[in-house]
Amino acid sequence: MPEIAMFGKYWPGSSPIHRMDPRAKLLLSLAVMVIIFVAQTFWGLAVCAVFTAALFIIAKIPLAKAVRSIAPLAFILVFTALLNVFFVQGGTVYFEWWIIRISEAGLVQAAFIAVRLFLLLLSMSLLTLTTATLDITDAFEYLLKPFARIGVPAHELSMIMGIALRFLPQFASELQTVYRAQISRGATFSQGPFKGGVRMLTSLMIPLFTSAFRHAETLSLAMDARCYHGGPGRTRLKPLRYGPLDRNAVVVLAFMLAAVFATNFIPH
Repeated sequence: MPEIAMFGKYWPGSSPIHRMDPRAKLLLSLAVMVIIFVAQTFWGLAVCAVFTAALFIIAKIPLAKAVRSIAPLAFILVFTALLNVFFVQGGTVYFEWWIIRISEAGLVQAAFIAVRLFLLLLSMSLLTLTTATLDITDAFEYLLKPFARIGVPAHELSMIMGIALRFLPQFASELQTVYRAQISRGATFSQGPFKGGVRMLTSLMIPLFTSAFRHAETLSLAMDARCYHGGPGRTRLKPLRYGPLDRNAVVVLAFMLAAVFATNFIPH
């Protein structure tokens, strides 16, 4: 089983990306997602990949570590790619049996969607890797504050997100611990891929969810014991200011958007 303890964790550092205001970083991360969706060709995705790799280099985070950190979400890529393989038709047919048909258009679309989702997950992982969980929570609450006037529970939503972000590394570590414990007790796929796989999945999920509920209950009791409640003045971030790092980031993203938009007109 691959190492997934890094999943959702903060990577300490003093790079320009680490020093950016978390609110600006959150907004710019959303902008990167929009730019990736703007890309309509593989050339556009290639431009996004180059910019994403450059951001990781600037943040001094090994790209291999980043890829490993999103490995638990690989099932999303696989599932989405398979849907496109079987439901998108066109061009040369490579395989056909009963109602199953695999064509050239399906394979191309599956590859395109898989690469796009991979870049989306990778770019969003940069936010969690370079920003402390509390800063992300406070930034999310600060940006939702204007909507509190129309009844949006900004503090409650940010607290839920903060708890979820804190649980991700713990959940991943628990999964790895339970997996190794079951392997040491002789749990294998020796009874066939289906039956053995179901038994392995059951032996992992039951203790994993038991542990998750135990940690959630402990956290709830700790918050009650400390009389925790949300209220005015909870967000500790200073007012958002448009600093040099933020200006440079906006320029870089504008250039990235222009480059991606230009690739959409390349004949293919």
